Amino acid sequence: MRRVRATILVLTLLAVAAPPAAAAGRGPGIVWSPCAQDATARCGTVSVPIDWADPYTARVGVAVAERPATDPSRRIGVLIVNPGGPGASGVDLAVGAASFFTPELRARFDIVGFDPRGVRRSHPVVCTKTLVDRAPKPLISSAAGYDAVVAYNRALAADCRRRTGPLFDHVDTLSVVRDMEALRAALGEEKINFYGASYGTLLGAQYADRYPARVRALVLDSVMDHSASVDDFLTTESAAAQDAFDEFVAWCARDTQCALRGRDIRALWAGLLARAEAGTLRDPYHPDRVVTPSDLLAVAFSSFYQPQWYALAFYLKEASASPAPTAGRAHRAARAPVAPAPPRWAGLGPASVAPRRVAADQAEYPFPAVFCADWALSVDGYAGLAAKLAAARGRAPQMLVSPLALSATVGCLGWPSAPANPQGSLRPASTPVLLVNARHDPATAYAWAQRVAGQLGPRARLLEYLGWGHVAYGRSACLNRFVDAYLIDGRTPAAGSECPAVPPSPFGVGGSGP
Repeated sequence: MRRVRATILVLTLLAVAAPPAAAAGRGPGIVWSPCAQDATARCGTVSVPIDWADPYTARVGVAVAERPATDPSRRIGVLIVNPGGPGASGVDLAVGAASFFTPELRARFDIVGFDPRGVRRSHPVVCTKTLVDRAPKPLISSAAGYDAVVAYNRALAADCRRRTGPLFDHVDTLSVVRDMEALRAALGEEKINFYGASYGTLLGAQYADRYPARVRALVLDSVMDHSASVDDFLTTESAAAQDAFDEFVAWCARDTQCALRGRDIRALWAGLLARAEAGTLRDPYHPDRVVTPSDLLAVAFSSFYQPQWYALAFYLKEASASPAPTAGRAHRAARAPVAPAPPRWAGLGPASVAPRRVAADQAEYPFPAVFCADWALSVDGYAGLAAKLAAARGRAPQMLVSPLALSATVGCLGWPSAPANPQGSLRPASTPVLLVNARHDPATAYAWAQRVAGQLGPRARLLEYLGWGHVAYGRSACLNRFVDAYLIDGRTPAAGSECPAVPPSPFGVGGSGP
């Protein structure tokens, strides 16, 4: 399973060219042709309104890919997949399905993925690259810094709207829910099966909430709680980041290969943060770069996704030994992460937040447009933000705050439009739902999965993975058995079911153990 997970983590680096016209396939509303990157999968487009409230105006094409069931005689139906983000590609996930989903699932389902509106091949949100590159650090420490972020966010939104066009104001998840229903109809399916990871769980949950009769099976892996307030969002996520740090410290105490074994990691970390605050910490791998506190937090946080504990321990050891910058010498600030970038899951987190360059003067950057359309994270000026950060720090003495929650909250400060899809609770599920979450997930707190399971009611079942990292499926044979049995046979795990942790390898990828 290591090769499987390693491959899925780089799916978003792949590209699928827009398909030429071809003979119609099974779906009545899709014209299929072989995908450019892999002719064994087929690609097409579904046309949908830019504004579902006014469906007779301008339209946009949603890129779709399908990998047909490998055993058509036992085919159950379609499994629509979404890897989250916001900003990750469902087309890439479907085309690369063999690198993530088990052979049995691929035998029984057509794996279908699409790039949500505003993402990759579906009219991406684009912004001026130099403006994106000037983004302020999210760890704001003054009223002037707060005002600068608000001004920057407003300028960024105006720039992205100008470059993207009318779609910019219609990239919320509820609009994507309507697109997915159009996709279901175009595929000619009475009901769909859905696997969503990370931010993709919001899409799956809201689709089932709006179209309950159209869902046969729903898997929510690493669950977003869309009912969270801004205070809960920051504190719960910061507690999850701190828990991941604590697990790293505990691992180092028991693993002889930890580069910091025998050292006081919390004290070492405090010293590194102090040096970063003073501007005297270098990136050991790029000595011309000065590491800021935001950068250092991002290094640790991104390493928790796999997790990549071995690499993080070595990085911190090298950073602690690096000399301070020479007096008078100019050093450029590093953009996080400053450690060698690990392979990352395409879902919620550093990989999806980072812009993707598409032209000399442009960058694809859907994250703030989508996130700020889905979340009302109101903050009452710098004093209000400082109070919220102090509360978060109370839950995260080493991590201070979740870099993900901080970036998302700060990225929406002063956003010029109100969210089209603000927070709210889900209605009880009318069909069985399977939720899967790691106990020590740094990005989607286990507490979120518990809450969403409670909202969905008695027909929801939460499967706990006792290990680490973000996105559970594929981390162990136990998890795969439970998820596959549910999707194929409709069998949900018994209440209280759990899968044991699989320790990560020195390469940061969990095995396919029990």
